[in-house]
Amino acid sequence: MSANQFKATVNEYLEGLPPTIQSQLYEAPATCLSIFRLLTPIAKFFIMSMIFNERPQSVRDLDKWCRPQSKSLQYDALKRLKSLHLVEEDAGGNFLRLHMTFRKNFRDCLTGNQEATAFGNLCTEDDGHKVTVAFLDSFASQKWETILHYMVGTELPSKPSPSVLSLLKSGGLMEGPGTDARNLKITNSGFQFLLQDMNAQIWTLLLQYLNLTQDLNMDPVDVLNFLFVLGSLELGKSYYLSGLSDTQVSMLADLRDYGLVYQYSDQSDRFYPTRLATTLTSESASLKTPSMALDQAVDTSNGLDSGPGQGSIILETNFKLYAYTNSPLEIAILNLFVNLRTRFSNMVSGQITRESIRNALYNGITSDQIINFLETHAHPQMRALAKERLDKKVEFDASNNINTAGGGQNSSAQHKLEILPPTVVDQIKLWQLELDRIQAFEGYLFKEFASQQEFDVLCNYASDVGVLIWSDRTKMRFFVTKDGISQVADFANRKLKR
Repeated sequence: MSANQFKATVNEYLEGLPPTIQSQLYEAPATCLSIFRLLTPIAKFFIMSMIFNERPQSVRDLDKWCRPQSKSLQYDALKRLKSLHLVEEDAGGNFLRLHMTFRKNFRDCLTGNQEATAFGNLCTEDDGHKVTVAFLDSFASQKWETILHYMVGTELPSKPSPSVLSLLKSGGLMEGPGTDARNLKITNSGFQFLLQDMNAQIWTLLLQYLNLTQDLNMDPVDVLNFLFVLGSLELGKSYYLSGLSDTQVSMLADLRDYGLVYQYSDQSDRFYPTRLATTLTSESASLKTPSMALDQAVDTSNGLDSGPGQGSIILETNFKLYAYTNSPLEIAILNLFVNLRTRFSNMVSGQITRESIRNALYNGITSDQIINFLETHAHPQMRALAKERLDKKVEFDASNNINTAGGGQNSSAQHKLEILPPTVVDQIKLWQLELDRIQAFEGYLFKEFASQQEFDVLCNYASDVGVLIWSDRTKMRFFVTKDGISQVADFANRKLKR
């Protein structure tokens, strides 16, 4: 799961909350800032254009700000803002206004007028325990990877806590009688969970934790506000428990089990957020594993590059795979879709086969998840070779006056950085298509148009806003998504009235 996907998942949860709960969330400045971070760039632009504007914003002005080819992005952004009730329409639907509580508190965040403790009560006195960033990284890595190792069946001296096991089971990641660690087995959803990046994994569990708040007699607003506050705290600093609600204090024990916070003891009057917590809503939050988070922290302190190239996997065009790793966790994950044959002290080798991919597909893992995992963990040498090939292609196209970067529909595809061999990527997708010969979509069919022109206008509009699934120009029929019916119907009513 990419960063965009995990953001969409969090937003889907927030959009599903009742408006009254959403309004209560916007009373916390840290929550307003975190929700803004989770929005798409165009949605952020709309927010910033209205935040200091006292007058309602004309919808026509928003249309002028967006290019015609970006209508689908504009539609998605406005749809999300309306679902979150961050913007409110007037009776005629011609003007938009920001939610008043959100507008005030987010503007206070931008201007520094929020309360001193809005982003945690920072400790001003030393508690006598030397807690460094390196120690926090090590603590978070050990806690989180214990959960992942348990899921893949690695023998470890310690098991996850009962609360973690209960959460894994209630979230459908593990199954079995009771919550005894020896009785639980990984599910299809659990296999998919393992291929997600670290932040997506954390949010998967946190969203399940939020779903259980009523059973735990916890206020969901308090829980969400505290999670968003954690995402805004400073790594390496300690914060007093004073000012936290009873619900938030009781959360600390669970968050310690996940590796999100550290406390010296249960009776300690302070806590330290770890890197897992402080990157919850960060733009650069898609770290691959907790160990890599630690490695990146060390590389940064040494002045080294800590970019996305810190991978270990080399994939050849003949489907042979080499992974320069001795991590039991990474090897166990590779074994989900690779036929591993040889293991050395610092490397494993194997081959991607039709059978290994089909076994992964039967376990609920998709071809896109496999490809994303391989790209995310690709060796720096593979990235360097891909960049070299791309530079040569761009240079060749420029010297031969081939216009592939001038905004055409195919320009982005032709100049895309292909880290993995295209033949392998295409074959993995084809193996999935062998099992997915029929795809089902929920939506609505439009037919019986008065004229070809009327069909073309509505079909083109549905395509522009990104809700068109299928069309047949000869029979004048097209099919739109379930969410797109209201958008197309409103547009049709406006057109037919003219």
